[in-house]
Amino acid sequence: MNRKAVIYSRVSTNDQTVDNQLKVLREVAERKGLEVVREISDEGISGAKGRDERKGFDELIKGAVRKEFDIILVWDVSRLGRSLKHLVSFLDDIQSARCDLYIHQSGLDTSTASGKMMFQLLSVFSEFERSMIRERVIAGQQRAKAEGKHIGRKTNVNDGIITAVYQLRQTNVPIKRIAKDLKIGVGTVYKILDKVA
Repeated sequence: MNRKAVIYSRVSTNDQTVDNQLKVLREVAERKGLEVVREISDEGISGAKGRDERKGFDELIKGAVRKEFDIILVWDVSRLGRSLKHLVSFLDDIQSARCDLYIHQSGLDTSTASGKMMFQLLSVFSEFERSMIRERVIAGQQRAKAEGKHIGRKTNVNDGIITAVYQLRQTNVPIKRIAKDLKIGVGTVYKILDKVA
């Protein structure tokens, strides 16, 4: 039984065409004995755009998750996206769906042993990049805190709310009722009471 393939193509401007990408990828599919079940294109859309702005790219990911095809054929990695964040997310989605990927210009084919290894290396680098971003965010937050800046959402807790929480609690109003009446979280009520105590 032939493996099912989808061809994904993209061009950034309306005066460009996906014809060359399609021609080559159809030949690749034929050579590999793949049955092309769909061709999905995004025309006139930048690769820097996210999935929500690229209808074809969104269809591609949904199709992989629904197991409509076994392998995605694409001309070049830049056709999938120009943002590392979007590429990492795409790789995670198709990897979890156990869908293979063939990138013509790179010669990457995850249906082969060496392609799988390259794909896993890409995943390792992607994970490393996520860790680096996380470390930079934490370092930035720590620096901001050290400089006395507030991190997180602005609070609507003011002196009036603090007084109201304290007085309501003094009259034995339940914590949940205080939170509901003052439109604040239960945790906020506890924090206020801890500070006042």
